[in-house]
Amino acid sequence: MLHRTPFPLLLTALLMLTLLPVSRCPAQDQTKLSFSSDMPYLAKKDAPITHNVEFSIVVTPPYHCKVLKVWVPVPQSDFAQEISDSQFNTFPNDLKPQLHSEPVYGNRFAYFEFHNPQGAQIITHRFKAKVWNLHWQLKPESVEQVTKWPRSFAPYLKPQSLSGEQRFQQVLQQIAPESNSAGSNMVNAMNWIEKNLAYDHINASLRADANHAFQQRQGHCSDYHGLCATMGRALGYPTRVTYGLALFPKNSPSHCKVEAFLPPHGWISFDLSETQKLLKKIKTSEALTSQQQESLTAAARKRMLSGFRENSWLLLTKGTDYELVPKASQPVRVVRTAYIEADGEVLSDPDPANTKKREFSWMTSHRYTADKPFKNPFKDFSTLTVD
Repeated sequence: MLHRTPFPLLLTALLMLTLLPVSRCPAQDQTKLSFSSDMPYLAKKDAPITHNVEFSIVVTPPYHCKVLKVWVPVPQSDFAQEISDSQFNTFPNDLKPQLHSEPVYGNRFAYFEFHNPQGAQIITHRFKAKVWNLHWQLKPESVEQVTKWPRSFAPYLKPQSLSGEQRFQQVLQQIAPESNSAGSNMVNAMNWIEKNLAYDHINASLRADANHAFQQRQGHCSDYHGLCATMGRALGYPTRVTYGLALFPKNSPSHCKVEAFLPPHGWISFDLSETQKLLKKIKTSEALTSQQQESLTAAARKRMLSGFRENSWLLLTKGTDYELVPKASQPVRVVRTAYIEADGEVLSDPDPANTKKREFSWMTSHRYTADKPFKNPFKDFSTLTVD
């Protein structure tokens, strides 16, 4: 038998339901649905350039070396770059590489294993790379606060332990007061690094070492961006060091940047060390008036803090602290242009920018040919948009 609820009681029940608080999805649950760590860049891209790349690694193994192992980063196509016509050759031994991707960040490597190598071994990678300028036009006030990140961001949130942790926390309190927006805090971290670190060709870690940068207050691009990444994570945002090639004549072809995931803009690329060197060049230029120097300085800072990546830089690897495949004798902190072991012993990265170095166990040789002329945005003032 069907029982009917009297209309006045039904009306009262419906009215009470409308007065109950509405249950909303927590911000972190919405976050899980809206983005992930592997999402493509959300930048505006322009000015594509196609580079023909011929990149060689010359390795001199120790005398009577039994097994020489070499891992070479292989650039991959994505939103910002298209890779084609990739081909590896070796000399004097003809050896085909194994191609593997490490599981944490998806970096791809060509692996070579030479048995009883006699003399220097040369590995050459030839390929084409079509690369775009990327512009994010970040507005710090628009960056969203995230209370809980999706699981895929865990590798990008893992902090690097610092020996001067108390002093580091004091700096964080200075640059990130509670009244600040999340985006402003990240901007303040980059400004602090630009003002407090000095670029040094000799005293550098080559390992994106935040400890080195914070204690020594100097280093290479790697140290600048390693410290910036650590600061960003301490402020609650995923970050990653990105290593790649500067596609123009240069003693040391590797150069790194830092990326931070700042929703709703996604991953954004910043280059602190090259911007700092550009600011110094503007300040010391005798060809500029004081007003021109002021305008160009403001333009250079604005471009950096807005997020910018140039079409003459090619991404090779992302992230820090991972295992190579096949497994090396130890995890790597970063891979710049190659990672090499001789009988299980790591052969140190060369740093030809260090004028005190005379001996290297391996070295790179590189040639790039672009399909059109281009300007270096960190040396040519005309690339800066002055308001």
